[in-house]
Amino acid sequence: MAKPKVLVTRRWPQAVEAKMAQVFDLSLNTSDTPLSEADFHGALGQYDAILPTVTDRLPAAVFDCSTPRTRILANYGVGFAHIDTAAAKDRGIAVTNTPDVVSECTADIAMTLILMVARRAGEGERELRAGQWTGWRPTHMIGTKVSGATLGIIGFGRIGQAMAQRAHFGFGMKTIVQNRSAVPAEVLARYNAVQVPTVEDLLPQCDFVSLHCPGGATNRHLINARRLDLMRPGAFLINTARGEVVDEHALAQALWFGTIGGAGLDVFEREPKIPAELLESDNLVLLPHLGSATRETREAMGFRVLENLSDFFDGRQPRDRVA
Repeated sequence: MAKPKVLVTRRWPQAVEAKMAQVFDLSLNTSDTPLSEADFHGALGQYDAILPTVTDRLPAAVFDCSTPRTRILANYGVGFAHIDTAAAKDRGIAVTNTPDVVSECTADIAMTLILMVARRAGEGERELRAGQWTGWRPTHMIGTKVSGATLGIIGFGRIGQAMAQRAHFGFGMKTIVQNRSAVPAEVLARYNAVQVPTVEDLLPQCDFVSLHCPGGATNRHLINARRLDLMRPGAFLINTARGEVVDEHALAQALWFGTIGGAGLDVFEREPKIPAELLESDNLVLLPHLGSATRETREAMGFRVLENLSDFFDGRQPRDRVA
C-alpha cells in the first residue's frame, strides 16, 4: 500500500523530519520560506496531507477547488486562526493542532518578557553594547519590582495556568484572571487567583497584564486604545498569544505618551514586519516569536503532528482534531 503523500511547509527539527520520512512519502520545503496562497491551492490537489505552520495563510480562497486530494491539515502549533477551518470542513478536510506541548516554554518566555521590561534589561544591554555605560550609580536604570506585584492573565487555559504557576510560586505575585468561561474554583485556588468577569474589570487592578487568549477575528485588537487607557500608568503589557490581539498603533501611542509603563511582545500582527513606531520605543522589549523555541518543545510539536497523522490515516480519530 502506497504511503500517504505529505507536504511539510517549513523546515522542522531534523529528528522529526527523519521520522516523518520513514512513515510517509514526504516533501520538504527546502527553501524554508513561506508558501503563497497559490502554492497551497496547488498543493491541495497533489498531497494527502499538508502540514502548515503559523507563518502560513490559508484563507477561504485557497480551498476553492472541487475535489482536493488533501484530507487533513495537520497544523504545527496550537493556534490555527491562520486556517479558514470552515472552508476546510466544507471540502471534507480535517484540521488538527498541537496543544499541551508548548505551554511550559511559552509561559517561560512570557515571564522572561516581564522581567526584561520591568528591570529594563533590553535598554541596559543596548547601552552596554554601545559603550555608553559609565559605571554603577544609585539612580541608573531604575526599574520596577516584579516580586509581589499584581499580574493580570487574560485567557486562563493551559498556558495561562502555566504562567500563574510561575508568577505565584516563583515570584509571590497576586493573580487576577479573565477567561471567556468560568474557571473551576479548585484551579483558581491552586494559584490563589481571583477571576473577574471582564477585561475592563481586570486592567485597572494590575501591574502586569499577560495575554494568553486565542487569536483570530473574535479577539482582533482585544487590547485597543480604550483598554490601554484603563491600565495603570506604570503597568506593563505582555503578549505571547497572537499578534492580532493587540492594536499595535494604539500600543505605540500608549508607550510614546507614557499611558503605560512599557510592554513586551513575542508576536506581531504582520510578522515578520514590525512597525517602525514600535522599533523606536525604548520601553518595549521585542522578541522574534520565541515562545516555543526550545529543541524539546519544537520536537514535541512535530511528533504530536506525527501522532495525529498516524491516527488519521489508520482510521482513528486524531486526539487534537479542531475541525
